[in-house]
Amino acid sequence: MAQLAIPQPAARLGRAVGAPGAGSSVGGVALVLPDGDPVSARRPSSLAYVSVLPLARRLARAGRDDGLVAHLVHYRGRGWNGGDARLAADAEWALDEVVRRYGDVPVCLVGQGMGGRAALRAAGHPAVNCVLSLAPWLPEDDLAATSEPVKQLVGRRVMIVHGTNDRRSDPELSFRLAARAKKTNRDTCRFEVHSDGHALRQHRFEVLNLAVDFVAGSLFAHPYARPVADALAAPPPLGLRMPLAAGFGKSLRA
Repeated sequence: MAQLAIPQPAARLGRAVGAPGAGSSVGGVALVLPDGDPVSARRPSSLAYVSVLPLARRLARAGRDDGLVAHLVHYRGRGWNGGDARLAADAEWALDEVVRRYGDVPVCLVGQGMGGRAALRAAGHPAVNCVLSLAPWLPEDDLAATSEPVKQLVGRRVMIVHGTNDRRSDPELSFRLAARAKKTNRDTCRFEVHSDGHALRQHRFEVLNLAVDFVAGSLFAHPYARPVADALAAPPPLGLRMPLAAGFGKSLRA
């Protein structure tokens, strides 16, 4: 007797993290996309959601006075699965849901690992203002296959952050994608976190502060910290190999 497949859950938007300050309405949304796997039919990993929850909380707390709320996207499954690009499709569904709930508010897609790839791929949605991609998993360059697209990034502020010792997601691939994106979208930058790995744990303090600075500047037009402004303005490769300095953001208050 054939074994019945266990149906996967529908994609859903997690409970809002944070709330606007007193007298404020929702002014922007950070849509946080957890990591996943290149190929898998398994259910989403609870560990992947737990790992990005501190980032969602940090962004919501820092953006409270601007009316920022954060939502985690709960995928249907954990696999990208080739041409199906399921995690990107779930991100696009979540963007539609944000528009349904909040109306015409700017959205920052924030993704980790395979979620970072989904954030970059779903950036063409009209609600997206900016993209923050942390240690994005990207496919190896293949002359026989279509390159990972970048045209959807035009008109968005884009920041990629990658640890130089990432053994799961090759940082050189994110540099190459950023270089292609920069040719048509000058508002693209990339930071390198020296000696850090895929989870960016070693310099988590600096990475969280960098995320806060980029989201505040991109969604709400706050002045960027000097390194971020310099990275966005610099020509390649300088603005795409910007080192994240130890202690970045010590003066930030949230």
